[in-house]
Amino acid sequence: MTINSALRSSGSGLHAERMRMDVISANIANANSVRTPGQEAYKRRIVVLEANDEGVKVQRLIEDEAPLRAVPEPDNPFADENGLVYYSNVNPIYEMVNLMSATRAYEANVAAFNASKSMLQSALAIGRV
Repeated sequence: MTINSALRSSGSGLHAERMRMDVISANIANANSVRTPGQEAYKRRIVVLEANDEGVKVQRLIEDEAPLRAVPEPDNPFADENGLVYYSNVNPIYEMVNLMSATRAYEANVAAFNASKSMLQSALAIGRV
């Protein structure tokens, strides 16, 4: 592995983890959305990553097929005939754990990028002497 390929790998990891953090943030922001008569409640989205020769890339974004959360609220105007209101299938606690994981992976990629950059600078300094 060359220093340039290490920099590319870290850069692709930074991009992928940033995408994960953006999607997780959107999931958390929409955790309490409700199904309305003309619109389905927000469904949790998941980033699927794929490894390749240059690091990692975002392969696709998929919707979680878990069922919506049914909460008995007969007085809610969005309740169905059984008195149930259907909320998003996002679990904020699970999303916070995923966000912490993505943040740590992002930080690890920053550290690897900085280490590669430092090695490159040291090699250039050797050449100047």
